[in-house]
Amino acid sequence: MRHTLPIAPQFYVTAPQVCPYLPDRIERKLFTSIQGDDAQLLNDSLSKQGFRRSQNILYRPSCNECSACLSARIDVKKFTPSKSQKKVIRKNKILTRKVISPWATEEQYDLFQKYLQHRHANGGMADMDVFEFAAMIEESSIETRVIEYHNENLLESVCLTDFMIDGLSMVYSFFDPDKSKQSLGTFMILDHIELALELDVPYLYLGYWVPGSSKMDYKVDFNGVEIFQNNIWQPLSEVEKSPLELHPLNTAPVSEQVSSLSLPDSTIT
Repeated sequence: MRHTLPIAPQFYVTAPQVCPYLPDRIERKLFTSIQGDDAQLLNDSLSKQGFRRSQNILYRPSCNECSACLSARIDVKKFTPSKSQKKVIRKNKILTRKVISPWATEEQYDLFQKYLQHRHANGGMADMDVFEFAAMIEESSIETRVIEYHNENLLESVCLTDFMIDGLSMVYSFFDPDKSKQSLGTFMILDHIELALELDVPYLYLGYWVPGSSKMDYKVDFNGVEIFQNNIWQPLSEVEKSPLELHPLNTAPVSEQVSSLSLPDSTIT
């Protein structure tokens, strides 16, 4: 006999921490683990509801005083590159995409360290050692790949990418900061759009966009962007434009957040 039961993961909330995006804000996260046979199903389902993956954890903001972090994705069939984005593509024609299994290498780690030292020297990842880096790359219970971009034998950029039923998710990317004129961060997004089209999946998930955070503005420079707000995905043009200092304090209690989630079913025999 075969029947289905809903997957029932346990959810938890992190302790309050200083927000990395906005001054004078405190962040919390709602999170659950993803392991076992249902990991891919759960990841695909919760990613559509604003969650992100970090190793074997899925999380989404659950802040008491703010709801400014908004999930962003690109509808790849609605995307057309701007003039500046076409220029970025031309600049990087020399690069070769290489899709490999999620296995950390010394070459990747060296590039990662160089990137952090130049771009995020005071960030929370700056002190990651090689073992922590390997865990970030390799610890995944779902279909994950490392996408490397090479200029002949030189590694110039890397993206850790999840392959989901409805799209690709750019979990974390880094690049050679000495190649700033190549706009490698933008190029990786453009190339992932192309890869999604090749795979015939509709979306590219970019992570969180925070209106008013300059480090996040690049995520809405792509047409076809959709934002997850009020529990639905909608075009950027339809997103409520509340000033950050007046952002509505409307975060629901954790129990209410969990009860409102749509969870997949697990088929058992």
